[in-house]
Amino acid sequence: MKKKIFYWGPFLSKNVATVKAILNSAISINRYSKNYEPIIINATGEWNHLKSQKIDNIPKFIDFKMNFFESLPRSGFLKSRLSYILIFLKCFFPLKKLIKEEKPDFLIIHLIVSLPLFLFLFFEFKTKLYLRISGKPKLNFFRFIFWKLSSRKISKVFCPTQETKNILMKKKIFNESKIVVLHDPILNVKKIAFLKKEKKFDKKFNNNNLILAGRLTKQKNFSFFIEAFEEVIKKNFKLKAYILGEGEEKEKLLNLIKDRKLTEKIFLLGYKNNIFKYLTNSKFFILSSLWEDPGFVLIEAASCNTSILSSDCESGPREFLGDGNGGYLFKSNDKKSLINALMNTVSKNDEELNKKKLFSKLQSKKYTIFRHYLNLERYLNN
Repeated sequence: MKKKIFYWGPFLSKNVATVKAILNSAISINRYSKNYEPIIINATGEWNHLKSQKIDNIPKFIDFKMNFFESLPRSGFLKSRLSYILIFLKCFFPLKKLIKEEKPDFLIIHLIVSLPLFLFLFFEFKTKLYLRISGKPKLNFFRFIFWKLSSRKISKVFCPTQETKNILMKKKIFNESKIVVLHDPILNVKKIAFLKKEKKFDKKFNNNNLILAGRLTKQKNFSFFIEAFEEVIKKNFKLKAYILGEGEEKEKLLNLIKDRKLTEKIFLLGYKNNIFKYLTNSKFFILSSLWEDPGFVLIEAASCNTSILSSDCESGPREFLGDGNGGYLFKSNDKKSLINALMNTVSKNDEELNKKKLFSKLQSKKYTIFRHYLNLERYLNN
């Protein structure tokens, strides 16, 4: 009989990178493993949009039958915290009952992890608990204490980068032997090869320009890029930039583009189901973020042979790019540094660009769903 792996990861936005990580992790187990069965917990109805889709190796879902996902408050810090509290309270007894009755061999927890940590801290389960760190950990006093108290109940802590692992080791919350690097399952190689070939684009899109992608939030720092690009086009008027994504800063960014008279130079194209065809047909990918870990779209750009310019932000891009061997780094949130890096990169010859693209593409191989499966199964077996 196969051992059961339950995935817990309720979310507020379907476009958060961790959602893809959860799904691809479960798909990798379904596709390659003979020993494990992955099951995703559909706590609030957050996975309803995928349950009926025809996706290869899609895992099973267990429903709490509480479909309040669409009505959860989202925008802003206070509203999102209110949603976390609602999820905690409404899912407390269903999750406790599920673990007691189903007795999964493993529970891997993502994103809103306070509830499963609380349950394992105060109740006894036979299930092994694995904590997956999503992004750079923000350890305020209460989270530090809570994680410290819960640490003895956690079998492994999965970190997306070595930098995150180092941060946790310095904090001394968990036993060092429990903290491991497990790269996210970002790339489905077979699917990407198909998606790259699609030729239908947004009518505003032109090949061989700049591309940025991600949720339109403060973290992604697109306003910083827009302000810097105003200076860039004074030096190279032919360049255009395309930003893919949706989010709460959309109106702010549109107004900024209009105020800077850049409506014919910077285009917000919205969220795209197939980002790979856009990356493949762009000259440069720019990551302007204030922090990442290491940035899903950064790895997707590398897999598409797109030259990369990245903010040297916390935590991950420098590690992935091999201190600049796989792309060009500029100082985080420094307009002059970005402008100089971009203008220098545009003037580079193909030989130097190709060397960096080859390095980053080789790095991206660590993030395939098959490599993730191999490493995850190794940790589960230990």
